[in-house]
Amino acid sequence: MAGRASAGADALGQQLAKNAGGAFFICLAALTALRLAANAYANTDLFFDEAQYWFWSRELAFGYYSKPPLIGWIIRGATEICGQGEACIRAPSALFHAGTAFLVYAIGRKLYDARIGFWSGLTYATLPGVSLSSTLISTDAPLLFFVALALFAFLKLRESRSWAWAPVFGAAVGFGFLSKYAMGYFLICAGLWLLWSRESRAMLADSRLYAGLAIGAAILAPNMLWNAQNGFATLSHTADNANWGGPIVHPLKALEFFGGQFGVFGPLLFGVLLAFCANWVLSPEGRARAGETERLLLAFSVPVLVLMTVQAFLSRAHANWAAFAYIAATVLVTAVLLRDGRLRLFRASLAIHIGLAILIAAGGILAGRLSFPGNGDPYARILGWEALAKSAAAKAKVGGFGAIATDKRALTAALLYYLRDEAIPVVAMRDGGPPSDHFELTRPLDAKTPRPVLLVSLRDEGPAGSRSLGAEMIAAGPSKSRRIYFHALAEPAR
Repeated sequence: MAGRASAGADALGQQLAKNAGGAFFICLAALTALRLAANAYANTDLFFDEAQYWFWSRELAFGYYSKPPLIGWIIRGATEICGQGEACIRAPSALFHAGTAFLVYAIGRKLYDARIGFWSGLTYATLPGVSLSSTLISTDAPLLFFVALALFAFLKLRESRSWAWAPVFGAAVGFGFLSKYAMGYFLICAGLWLLWSRESRAMLADSRLYAGLAIGAAILAPNMLWNAQNGFATLSHTADNANWGGPIVHPLKALEFFGGQFGVFGPLLFGVLLAFCANWVLSPEGRARAGETERLLLAFSVPVLVLMTVQAFLSRAHANWAAFAYIAATVLVTAVLLRDGRLRLFRASLAIHIGLAILIAAGGILAGRLSFPGNGDPYARILGWEALAKSAAAKAKVGGFGAIATDKRALTAALLYYLRDEAIPVVAMRDGGPPSDHFELTRPLDAKTPRPVLLVSLRDEGPAGSRSLGAEMIAAGPSKSRRIYFHALAEPAR
């Protein structure tokens, strides 16, 4: 019986090796179609970050306050094709993750074989973090695509003397930085690898590598110029996100971040990654068994996890900040599990991830229709924004207001998106200090704002001289709601 099972597995492996590309394309196309369909029927509003990115797409530039510009350009391209709806705005995310999965397949195939490539690509496509990210538009989706492309091009440069991959490598690095400055981790990991690997160290003297980096720098240059012209707003915001002020020890934050990786990468896969790293550090046999390929994949994953855990310990770090690591880690863990014959563990992990992918896709469709106990509704953050905007517009119309002001970025973004077809302008109040978000930088409440002005706020106390116009509860799903307050702002002194 065992012999027949082993023979069957060998036959399946041989068949997969022959048709890996076609089989992977079919699986990936089906999964991507499911995600696009789920987004099309989702019952969720845009999260305020998504709404902000959409607003950027209406005012194309080489930079924005909190992020580089590529996300705005991507959304603009999508909306030119299929309109301004939520599903269209979110569609590029699923497509970018599909492209990344294909590149992970190509990396696994190059470093190992077609079988490892197939399962690596499918594993990445079904990671819990990827399934969740595919339901919204964020900077992570294009970033991970360009990380994977840069790694594949880097491998191509390593194995040949051709110049063909130098511009591909440069474009991937440049557009990766235009997606998110976390692309800088790639340069750190590549530098560490080239210093670590005797076999690859010759690349430090390879002119193609520096030509690629020069191309990347040229692509990034307009964004750096925009930053220089705008007080280095994006770079300053990125530094502020590190939040190194105040107490410098946050062990619970580090544990929270570390625990979050079991959710992003998957509980079994992250456990295997930790076990492999521990074995490599503690066991001479483990180090001897890990070849050049495994060391390369470690170099492009573990440093980011370590850096982000330290960042969380010193201040804070969101779980997705380490997503960069899982391009290389996916190939590494898949190869280790299949090499060591841990097929049951691999299949269990894949089954869990596929189940979560289906659950996440269905969850968006059922959002707002399911009741959760207490305040546990996970969809409350992306429900109720359209209703809030329409309530504000109705209040402004009845009161004869010339503009709507807000005192919070989330409200500004939501109102700008959901009142996009309304004539009334939406502006952001500033507290007298420097701008703290993109709207305060580009759409501030000032002397040019049409009067009178309605303030929409989540705080019950308005600014000095304002007049309260009451409050309204806006449902954010069956079990949660937001209370919004309306204030008529005082007229400016003449």
